[in-house]
Amino acid sequence: MTTAMTPTTRTGESRAARLITDGLDPKTWIIADTVLIGWHTDRLAGIGWGLLGCLFAAAIPLAFIKFGIRRGRWADRHVGQRRQRIIVMTFVTGSVATGIALLWAFGAPRAMIALISAMLVTLAALLAVTPAWKISVHAAVSCGSVAMLAMTYGPWALLAYPLVAVVGWSRVELKDHTLAQVLVGAGVGGAVAAGTFALVR
Repeated sequence: MTTAMTPTTRTGESRAARLITDGLDPKTWIIADTVLIGWHTDRLAGIGWGLLGCLFAAAIPLAFIKFGIRRGRWADRHVGQRRQRIIVMTFVTGSVATGIALLWAFGAPRAMIALISAMLVTLAALLAVTPAWKISVHAAVSCGSVAMLAMTYGPWALLAYPLVAVVGWSRVELKDHTLAQVLVGAGVGGAVAAGTFALVR
């Protein structure tokens, strides 16, 4: 596993798959959603709300993971071992819930609360499965992200779904997940994120 925050290939692995896995990881999708949906919701003010949500959904979790790497608690930012994933996902759940509470308390637009809520419910669904099976977080987040963008901007955003397929391919190619774990992750992420986003907004 890579032990740095920059793409590093293992012996014999696909460099393209590694670059895709690292470049289109959950953090990248979260940033894209918060900025794009924030802009659609309330232009620059919406982006500001999105960045507040992103702080708790991406920046703080990434800092926690990086701290854990430095302490030797997990090997890389993707946290491949299920037992370690449970610890990280539990922390991230608390961070995202805090972000939602602050957005609500400060009067954020409902669409932005819905967006971060969708992230929280998706995370809870993945956390429920993870003790028994290593469901793909990459696939879940990427598929859910595209679904919410399509609900915000219209069907043309569905043209981004090939990126979801490429992310899934990279996870299987790197042997970090099986095809079944990627497909189920995409299905769960897409359904839960879209359903929550639609219900809350």
